[in-house]
Order: sequence, then C-alpha cells, then structure tokens
Amino acid sequence: MRNYGRIVQDMIQYATTLPPSVERDSLEVYIALCMRQRNLTWNRDQEAGVQRVREDILRLSNGQLKCKSAAFERFMAQPNASLIQKKKKKDGK
Repeated sequence: MRNYGRIVQDMIQYATTLPPSVERDSLEVYIALCMRQRNLTWNRDQEAGVQRVREDILRLSNGQLKCKSAAFERFMAQPNASLIQKKKKKDGK
C-alpha cells in the first residue's frame, strides 16, 4: 500500500505493540485520519470511506487493530469537507 507511505505503516506497527488503552485508541484515530487524507490525495476521483480505511488498517496490522472504539467512530463520522475544500483550492477549482 504505497499510497499511505512508510510512516503510516510504522505507526501501525507501533500501535500493535501497545496494550489496549486510551493511548492506543487515540493512535488508531490519528492513523485513520492520516490514511483518509492520503487516500484522498492519491485517489482524487473517490472519497476515502470509513470502511475502506478500517479494512486497510486491519490488513496492515495483520488483524491486530480492529478500530471499534467510540472515539474512532466519532472522529471518522465527520465528513471530509475540510479535506475536499483544501484539495479544490489547490487544484484551482
């Protein structure tokens, strides 16, 4: 998954070493937000859905990160409006 980059992969690997806690849940949310933003950058025609990000995190963590916390659902439920606006300004549309 080259579109996410090595840093995101390293963050996922670090998150798998943490015990289940608030810190791990917060890191999952941050990773998911980074992945959603990068996916939007690489795939301009489609919006990065929550389900796709969740599946990619699950795949990259070899099933260790489930992304089922309440914080994950709350933050990922927010629309990509701010990300889309930045992209439109950059593209000049």
